Amino acid sequence: MQPYLTLVRRELTGYFNSFLGYVIIASFQLLLGLSFVLLLKSADGKPMDTPVTETFFMTGFFWLILLLGAPVITMRTFALEKFSGTFETLMTTPVSDVQVVLAKFTGSLVFYLLAWLPALAYPYLLRYNSINLPPIDPGTIVSTFLGIFLFGAFYLAMGCFASSLTRAQVVAAMITFALGLGLFLLSFLSVIVPATPGWQSKLYAHISMVDHMRDFTRGMVDTRFVVFYLSLTLIFLFLTLKVVESRRWK
Repeated sequence: MQPYLTLVRRELTGYFNSFLGYVIIASFQLLLGLSFVLLLKSADGKPMDTPVTETFFMTGFFWLILLLGAPVITMRTFALEKFSGTFETLMTTPVSDVQVVLAKFTGSLVFYLLAWLPALAYPYLLRYNSINLPPIDPGTIVSTFLGIFLFGAFYLAMGCFASSLTRAQVVAAMITFALGLGLFLLSFLSVIVPATPGWQSKLYAHISMVDHMRDFTRGMVDTRFVVFYLSLTLIFLFLTLKVVESRRWK
């Protein structure tokens, strides 16, 4: 456990000792603040029945943060190590491949969640500054951040996998963005190919990330989707592990 915690601390230190880490956090806050200002203006004088969490988090800014944030956060996890030549040194230390993969994933996930932390205040500020929004249910705050955690874990695991494939950080970021964008666009598959009643409509509902996040912001937690995103996260972490193991034995 101690080597794992040491590696996690090393990853977090890498983020906060780099200029890029602060740029990422500042970009998160800029987009969240812009979303807050625009929603505050649109809510002025207009009654709204939707939960405050849905009003705030179901904007394009949330998806922009996820689609751009995950690639930039994870592009350094393995690619930077390979480029700088420290990956081989890391592989010779008395730590297992599993610990290396999990530590890098955990470090990126903790950094991602810390960047989201100020967003806890925005729904309350939005509600406080507008009399036309319904009261905030603390349960919707919890479920919304559960969604942020699950989506983030999935995309970050995907980013770690992409970073393990290359030594170029930009390439890793591009791969993660392409995969993430493709999965996001599946939410709109029903617009292109209308679903027929039966298995097709169920399939569309199961792969629609937008619909899943909307449910989370409404306080609706479907355990099937929790398992779905956790499973995808584990799959990409497993693939990352296999890439790391193959490199160790080269």
